[in-house]
This record gives sequence, C-alpha cells and structure tokens, in this order.
Amino acid sequence: MDKTQAKAILEAVLFAAGYPVSFDKLAEALECTPDEARELASSLGADYEDAGRGIHLMLYDEACQLCTKEAHIDKIRQVLGVKRGGNLSKSSMEALAIVAYHQPVTRSYIDSIRGIDSAYAVNNLCEKHLIEVAGRLDAPGRPALYRTTDDFLRVFGLTSLAMLPPVELFGTPENLPAPDSKEAEADKIN
Repeated sequence: MDKTQAKAILEAVLFAAGYPVSFDKLAEALECTPDEARELASSLGADYEDAGRGIHLMLYDEACQLCTKEAHIDKIRQVLGVKRGGNLSKSSMEALAIVAYHQPVTRSYIDSIRGIDSAYAVNNLCEKHLIEVAGRLDAPGRPALYRTTDDFLRVFGLTSLAMLPPVELFGTPENLPAPDSKEAEADKIN
C-alpha cells in the first residue's frame, strides 16, 4: 500500500474512533509495524499543520487522536449547542496537580499535601476519567495508587507528562513530604 492510501486509512480510522487509538492497533489496520504507524501519524499531523486546518493530530506516547483546534472552540460550542462548563473546582485542580507531578500516589498522600480530606476531589477526577487507579500499594489496607490518564493529557493539550511545566515554578509548600522521606517513599512504587 502506498503512503497516500495509508494516510487516508489512518485518517479514516482516527476520525471514526473519536478517541486515542494505539499505534499497535493502527499497525494492524495498516499492515505495518507500530513504529511505521507512528511515523505515518507524524507525517499526517504535519500535513494538517501545513494546511492550516481546523483539526490537528495529537501524538501521545503509545497512541494518537484527531482533535479540533482550540482556536475554534467558540464556533463549535455555538453550532453544537454545547454550554461552557465542566470546569474543575479548586480542590479538584489541587488534587489533579498532586497526582500529575507525583504519580502514582495514594489518596492519603494527596490528603497530606493538601491538609484536608480529598475523597470528593479524587472521586470527581476518576468520574471525569482524568485519573485512574494504577494499582495497589503493598501496605496495610492496600490503598489504591492513582495516576493521570490519556484523557488528562488530551484535555490539557499535552502529548506527554514531560510537557508539564517544572514543579519548581510553583514553589514548594512547607507541608510537602521531602521526596526521600519514608512517607513519600511508601506512596511510590518502582
């Protein structure tokens, strides 16, 4: 199959899916390797950027997705009748930031940094699919370990966690356990 036909298939699959599709799955459809699917997706993404289109291709570590450009959000909302909303509360944003920068973490770790119970914020973030359970800590009670999801990356326009601004820009709260403390180590898994 030639490159033009492969790009057309890739575009059709991503458009129909509406969510991130793994390079492994794309490779099956394109009858190529996952690395070749990633290269093809990168090339298709460049095509969208060069053409000044209203959509762009988001490349993640293991998947890619067609998305609308944020510059057109007002017109999209107007035509589709989508009301503005879905904003996260301050407590949910605090909890999400803790998970994003320190993942995987337990809810008690989030509570210790915030200094308040975070059950509602964590449940809210799970319901919105911004964080998920990544496993269980090998400790009494086997508390859940939370990490961010691909939806988190998509919602915030990131392709990887490496794109997060350095945590040093925000300062260090005095109540944050030192990274080498026993409490912090207990909340991390290797």
